[in-house]
Amino acid sequence: MARHRNVRGYNYDEDFEDDDFYGQSVEDDYCISPSTAAQFIYSRRDKPSVVEPVEEYDYEDLKESSNSILNHQLSGIDQGKSIDSQSSRSESEIVPKVAKMTVSGKKQTMGFEVPGVTAEENGHSFHTPQKGHSSEDSTVVSSDVLETVSKSALPSHTIQASEEQSSTPTPVKKSSKLRQQIDIKAELEKRQGGKQLLNLVVIGHVDAGKSTLMGHLLYLLGNVNKRTMHKYEQESKKAGKASFAYAWVLDETGQERERGVTMDVGMTKFETTTKVITLMDAPGHKDFIPNMITGAAQADVAVLVVDASRGEFEAGFETGGQTREHGLLVRSLGVTQLAVAVNKMDQVNWQQERFQEITGKLGHFLKQAGFKEGDVAFIPTSGLSGENLITRSTSSELTKWYKGLCLLEQIDSFKPPQRSIDKPFRLCVSDVFKDQGSGFCVTGKIEAGYIQTGDRLLAMPPNETCTAKGITLHDEPVDWAAAGDHVSLTLVGMDIIKINVGCIFCGPKEPIKACTRFRARILIFNIEIPITKGFPVLLHYQTVSEPAVIKRLISVLNKSTGEVTKKKPKLLTKGQNALVELQTQRPVALELYKDFKELGRFMLRYGGSTIAAGVVTEIKE
Repeated sequence: MARHRNVRGYNYDEDFEDDDFYGQSVEDDYCISPSTAAQFIYSRRDKPSVVEPVEEYDYEDLKESSNSILNHQLSGIDQGKSIDSQSSRSESEIVPKVAKMTVSGKKQTMGFEVPGVTAEENGHSFHTPQKGHSSEDSTVVSSDVLETVSKSALPSHTIQASEEQSSTPTPVKKSSKLRQQIDIKAELEKRQGGKQLLNLVVIGHVDAGKSTLMGHLLYLLGNVNKRTMHKYEQESKKAGKASFAYAWVLDETGQERERGVTMDVGMTKFETTTKVITLMDAPGHKDFIPNMITGAAQADVAVLVVDASRGEFEAGFETGGQTREHGLLVRSLGVTQLAVAVNKMDQVNWQQERFQEITGKLGHFLKQAGFKEGDVAFIPTSGLSGENLITRSTSSELTKWYKGLCLLEQIDSFKPPQRSIDKPFRLCVSDVFKDQGSGFCVTGKIEAGYIQTGDRLLAMPPNETCTAKGITLHDEPVDWAAAGDHVSLTLVGMDIIKINVGCIFCGPKEPIKACTRFRARILIFNIEIPITKGFPVLLHYQTVSEPAVIKRLISVLNKSTGEVTKKKPKLLTKGQNALVELQTQRPVALELYKDFKELGRFMLRYGGSTIAAGVVTEIKE
């Protein structure tokens, strides 16, 4: 083939007379689906080329010149034929059908050409963006996303020009925002086969067997295949930790496996009969409580794991143990439903007395912490042998006195909380990382509202805007996600340095407030040192941990009624309820508790222990 033949100016239609089917399939005139064409075939209609073309041929001129040549050379009959073929060709331009390749400076047809009507094919919908529409409105499917991306690569003036050129009226298509706003709830119900979403956090004292319990549960549910499990068993035996095999399902990093301690929140999902559950395995070690708070802040319900063996339960439950602190923390972070898995019951031979002793002590404490009795369930289990996890136990020692639910049934019976879909969009960033390709990814839980691909987002406190290019839910790409989902967003149009863990993404029209001073109502836990003015604390809010100072002690409040009992106290002691003003070093993005319950709660820690829980009452600019 000659490499330099004039491809652009070549009239392909002369190669194919109407009766000549060489190079075309006989059934239909087109060989690729419109969706493929839309994705990969360059269309000059949508975007004028930035590079100046060497030589522009006009289709009309070409046709005329070829006509004159034909008229000179052909006899009457042939001329009739050629006129015939031309008229059929001009008809084919009017009739909506997939166009053959036409060479023109004006316009290349792509897919179906019906003026002003959208073509639906294979569930994809293409449409020309209307004049004045922003390019986000036109992002419905992947092909359109590609268009948007390629537009964003062009300078802005060319984009405007292309918007003006493509001002074909499209009365059929309203902007996708309006269409979606109506049925987001219906879409949510349809998704996952009508199963409801539930975020579950597993908490408890270090070495209570949280990871082993949940790892075994996942294995029994078939989420971990036998081969992987066998590999874990072999590897843990080699490492001299044979009993840690199931914990390795959730503790994935080398350091966690080596030390036998969970450090970061491990996340997976599994399904029960009526729910899709996002499981967060929180660390129990005292040093990693900040990570545990991050996990608990994203949860709706919790499983508290306690160790039934003698001495172990007491160690976790007495002062300095994590069972108490974790219980208080999840309650303060808004978790109201709790399942207590009394683990390692096989070590005490499934004794009913031991179970009752534990439920008695824990039940009393949880009631004090603010859990209702009806919302707490106690379940005897064994994480290592897998008793009473996904099916009710058959061992005679347990069945003779325990007739209740197994752990999975209990998780399944939790009531999912009300999701605030109709509130403005809010997403708390729990992780930021660079992905392959353009842009970067953030992961986090959507606290309120919903998001679609192509939406503009505002990040606070940095106050930077960007565009959501892609949304991933449970490792599958989706077009939209709503409140309660743990998603990963691919963002473009922003520097990764600006974003850190704890930023909050919101809609630019309804931004979240960022401040350094705010007032809050706090409840003080068991503390040794009384809190005074100027007391330094660590503020844990959603996924943020920020150093802060208690600037003013405004008043002490009555616990039950909320009335002021003392103004301007000198100090606050344990168990008091008070109104204080806090100042942080850097700005944090907060919401008032009355507007957004999820985003109005925070914890205060000092010297490695949690000293207070609070809710935001007033934001000072």
